[in-house]
Amino acid sequence: MPMETGEPGRGRRVWQDRLVRRRAAAGLLAGAGLVILGTVFVVLPGVVVDHDLAGASVAAQDRLKAVNDVRTTLLQVIGGLVVLFGASATWRQLRVSQDGLRATQEGYVTDRFSRAVDQLGSDKLDVRIGGLHALWRIAEQSARDREAIISIQAAYLRTHLPWPPAEPRSPAADAPINDIAPLETRAADAQVALTALGVLCRHREQSWVNLSLTDLRRADCDGLWFPEVNFDRACMEAAGLYHANLTQASLVSINLRHADLTTAILRRARCTLGDLRAATLVETDVRDADFTETDLREANLRKADARGAVLHRADLRMADLRGTDLSTADLLEARLAGALASEHTRWPADFDHTAAGVVDTDDPGPEPSPLLQPPGMTWQAPPLRSTQ
Repeated sequence: MPMETGEPGRGRRVWQDRLVRRRAAAGLLAGAGLVILGTVFVVLPGVVVDHDLAGASVAAQDRLKAVNDVRTTLLQVIGGLVVLFGASATWRQLRVSQDGLRATQEGYVTDRFSRAVDQLGSDKLDVRIGGLHALWRIAEQSARDREAIISIQAAYLRTHLPWPPAEPRSPAADAPINDIAPLETRAADAQVALTALGVLCRHREQSWVNLSLTDLRRADCDGLWFPEVNFDRACMEAAGLYHANLTQASLVSINLRHADLTTAILRRARCTLGDLRAATLVETDVRDADFTETDLREANLRKADARGAVLHRADLRMADLRGTDLSTADLLEARLAGALASEHTRWPADFDHTAAGVVDTDDPGPEPSPLLQPPGMTWQAPPLRSTQ
């Protein structure tokens, strides 16, 4: 009785049959390749030479040289095609590798982004500061994430520092400014977010950032960029804005009492109905800015460039305007009683500043270096002579 081999035997035979067929196909392809190469390098050169000779009689040595030249040319063409194919394959492999690397990097950035955002909700101050610094670093490295991070930082400031203050531990809205600690002391995480925002806004693409109704009393904004940022109804009393860029910013109804805006840029800023009493705007660029109905009593605008500024119904009583360029400013119904001016103050044509109550006095001369000014941590705001 014959012995049954079963399923394992049949599977082995099938595998062996496939292997034999693959080997046979490979052999046929190899044979075909040899035939083609033989045709190309043995037969074709002679055919090409005979065709070019068109039956002309030449010496055997010359014919052999012509055939070898054709073979050399064919070999160079095939070699060039091989090199071109190899370069194309390498380029495709490089593209695949770059796509893979890019996907890996994006995944890494996404993971860092998620972890940093999670840190912002921590109860620990140092963890929140670490998350804000991580977002700052990501925004500097990833342009595609910069706008989202700017929005997150702005929202962080609005929710953690609302104006008027909402938390009992925050300084009261009517607290004397000299009793309030600098922002970097009372809310270090908010100062980090504000600094990062002022750095990243220099290269942002979106046209508007919202920081309205925020409590930024005694914030350090020196040298930061806030162009086209909305600070409407924010409180920035005694804030340091030395050399800050506020071009086209919206500062409607803002509180900037005692703020230091020395050499800042407020070109085309909208500062209507603001409170800038005793603010320092020495050598500040306020060209074409709108100060309609703004309170500028006791403000220091020495040597400020106010050409084209709108000061319609603005209160400039007791303001220091020595050396200020108001040559093309709109001073319609502005209140100027007690304001100081010097021979270097430039007024609009036909404007009688004496009749407006301006006091002419000596020019103060060169301005002191900002390095000689007291730091924000110890600076004390002098009492206002003017009250509402």
